[in-house]
Amino acid sequence: MAATILVVEDEPAIQELVACNLELAGHRALRAESAEQALQMVRDELPDLIVLDWMLPGINGVEFARRLRGDKRTHGVPLIMLTARAEEQDKLAGLETGADDYITKPFSPRELNARVKAVLRRRSPQVTDDLVEVGGLQLDPASHRVTGNGAPLALGPTEFRLLHFFMTHPERVYTRVQLLDQVWGDHVFVEERTVDVHIRRLRKALEPTGHDNLVQTVRSSGYRFSAAAG
Repeated sequence: MAATILVVEDEPAIQELVACNLELAGHRALRAESAEQALQMVRDELPDLIVLDWMLPGINGVEFARRLRGDKRTHGVPLIMLTARAEEQDKLAGLETGADDYITKPFSPRELNARVKAVLRRRSPQVTDDLVEVGGLQLDPASHRVTGNGAPLALGPTEFRLLHFFMTHPERVYTRVQLLDQVWGDHVFVEERTVDVHIRRLRKALEPTGHDNLVQTVRSSGYRFSAAAG
């Protein structure tokens, strides 16, 4: 599945190189030339990952990263920092601000794509094409197919996204608000009870193979996806 990746880089040639290679890899690339511009773009749309240059005019990359990590809405967005700095102390400083990875210029497109894929797999597995399986329930994002014990199951698009998120984040309890942000998007304004409707539809779709019990209600908290008894 394509990820939305914000590239924050003030050097046009490097910005073009990064963005074009991300798009060739199947992602959607947003571009910003400064941290100030990037902050506005993040307010409008929360990306799945940010590729961030260390040295930016105005607010630098480290300060931008600190602001993201200090904001409840953006603190979980994965960050990869780009920089010409190669000293170990500088790398540590970048990682201590909350960056998930660090790429030193010059770098190859292959290295960039590998780092992006690794960070997404670790931090945002729901936007990857990796096949996932839990308790005999298998979901393939590439073919958009779901099977239970080998039998095909029919899910609507929202139920598919909901199940994909659950399967890539098992054993954790999510509130309705968190599920709305993660599955519908944080700028989509719908009622919290909408989640309940789609949970019911998801369970009904999983009933034929007995996997509906994997979607568990946690009283007064939200929902959890687990192969263990609720």
